Amino acid sequence: VQLVESGGGLVQPGGSLRLSCAASGFTFSSYSMSWYRQAPGKEREPVAFISSGGGSIKYADSVKGRFTISRDNGKNTVYLQMNNLKPEDTAVYYCVKPAPDFWGQGTQVTVSS
Repeated sequence: VQLVESGGGLVQPGGSLRLSCAASGFTFSSYSMSWYRQAPGKEREPVAFISSGGGSIKYADSVKGRFTISRDNGKNTVYLQMNNLKPEDTAVYYCVKPAPDFWGQGTQVTVSS
């Protein structure tokens, strides 16, 4: 199993980023996928969830209306579009496969002026 996140970086408040997670080594279309994040000094927290077919999506209250999770089962990739970013969104963002859990290496997102 391999999960490779990309798309992080430094962005000003109010800006946007699109994270990608390329998956391999398992039948991607059979698994739900999630994005988690961990801010400095804080525990990891769930950000967004998408079911295997994309029909069920959930978000943390803190990102509702600003973030959008999506997936392309043909490309074995899950995305996280992040708009109107805030300094409190600064964290390492992880792509997660369940059952058994497998985490990517993470990508740093820094929101700062």
